[in-house]
Amino acid sequence: MPRHSQPRRGSLQFYPRKRANKLLPRVNWDSISKQEKGLKGFIGYKVGMKSAYVLDNTQHSLTKGKRIIIPLTIIECPTIKILSVRFYKNKNVVKEILNDNLDKELKSKLKLPAHKKQEKLEDFKGDYDDIRVIFYSQVKKTGIKKRPDIAEIGLSGTKEEKLEFAKDNLNREISIKDIFKTGIIDVRGVTKGKGLQGQVKRFGLSLKAHKSEKGIRTLGTGGAWHPCRVTFREPRAGQMGFFTRVVYNNKIISVSSITEKDINPKQGFKHFGRIRTDYLLVFGSIQGPSKRQLLITTPLRPDKGQLKKNYELIELR
Repeated sequence: MPRHSQPRRGSLQFYPRKRANKLLPRVNWDSISKQEKGLKGFIGYKVGMKSAYVLDNTQHSLTKGKRIIIPLTIIECPTIKILSVRFYKNKNVVKEILNDNLDKELKSKLKLPAHKKQEKLEDFKGDYDDIRVIFYSQVKKTGIKKRPDIAEIGLSGTKEEKLEFAKDNLNREISIKDIFKTGIIDVRGVTKGKGLQGQVKRFGLSLKAHKSEKGIRTLGTGGAWHPCRVTFREPRAGQMGFFTRVVYNNKIISVSSITEKDINPKQGFKHFGRIRTDYLLVFGSIQGPSKRQLLITTPLRPDKGQLKKNYELIELR
């Protein structure tokens, strides 16, 4: 008889499986490259999923020139503004300059440092090798909440171009249409939380035979007698969901504003309401429930197959 064997269940890449510490994850901005100068990311909020009629204009596609139905995710993207500018030297923060002209509501919603004489961005002459910008979302323009979300976003270009971008946009509202128009994006965020789950649901174990003792939805064995302990590699019940995950190479179908093209249904989107600002239509599904904050970035490893896709939006279903 051949010896039965099968690979273990559950990738160790995602250990430890525990709840995320924050909703907007950190990003290694140095690893993300961008051809054009400017921002490498943006803050958005998941609305939900819809189906859409599109015209397939992809070259060499079997459905080229035909009207097809695809699934897509809607992300609302209110404008963002600069909270502060950080100067880095050898990957350490050497100076952070706070924006003096902040929204009035922001000071009451966030814990900002006590007011003191701030150094102007133009007056900083210190030694640095990188600049990154802290942005906050103007989520008050939407119907989600009032407290803004804050994230550090990297810039592309030389040191001089990064400093020029920070000076030019210090008191300006930046729109998603200024950053992303076509192409593909990576979406970082936190998945839906599912609480305590067993081994079968959490790791995808096969059910034992119906005559098995001490349970069917359990482990067949807890491991060897020696070492006399349960190793962390054994699938166990525990927390499932609310994990930080990245969805790579999402194709942008459309970037628009609600004033240009109103896609709101009469009753609004389920569990979200009505879109009031700019929005992004992305092919496929995105992690997280409705109203989940997301960090949209330029692609880490662009996929040629996704770049070749060319869909022209006709209407939402």
